[in-house]
Amino acid sequence: MPQLRQSPCNERPRERLLRHGAAALTSAELLAILLRTGTRGRNAVRMGHDLIEHFGGLRPLLSAEASALLAFPGIGNAKTCELLAVQELGRRALEEPLRNGCTLNQPERVKQYCAMRLAHLRVEHCIALFLDTQLQLIDCMEIARGTLSHASVYPREVVRAALSHHAAALILAHNHPSGLAEPSPADIALTRQLKQALALVDVRLLDHLVVGATEVTSLAERGQV
Repeated sequence: MPQLRQSPCNERPRERLLRHGAAALTSAELLAILLRTGTRGRNAVRMGHDLIEHFGGLRPLLSAEASALLAFPGIGNAKTCELLAVQELGRRALEEPLRNGCTLNQPERVKQYCAMRLAHLRVEHCIALFLDTQLQLIDCMEIARGTLSHASVYPREVVRAALSHHAAALILAHNHPSGLAEPSPADIALTRQLKQALALVDVRLLDHLVVGATEVTSLAERGQV
């Protein structure tokens, strides 16, 4: 298979993008533009396709850690840095409106942001979004990491983190590696415990989001916060 630079101009992803727009390109072609070159016997488009297949989709690829990217044949430091930079830009693009506007007015953006951070993970992670008095995002941090089915969240640790961030409120979110976004009895019990613990230091728990593979469930929307 010829290298990408040897392909006719009208077949090159860069030229196709400029002529027809990014939406006209396949995901593999868009990755090829980012990667620029392939390896011997595999052009950049083929490498993009293989990357997506290896990681199981775009979301897990664009959320992969450096070590996982470097382990893929042909992905060296430069390409790893480029992919990690795209990851971070995507995260910041979703985070920016939350830092500049009231999160209560942007429930879908909050869900998208949490899904971007959690939906692809194969073990359970729990994050907290710390908010100021205007309910704008101060910071997001991981507060627990566990197994395929459980992550231990200790209310006292969440309270300590909220105080260190000078937060007025927070949103809790965790993923279900099973892919199902249905809250468990333990999720509901944790929500109640955490709400009570935070109330003692005058911090509001606004929501607890359960992130599945394709959807996000809000306990606040269900009246369980």
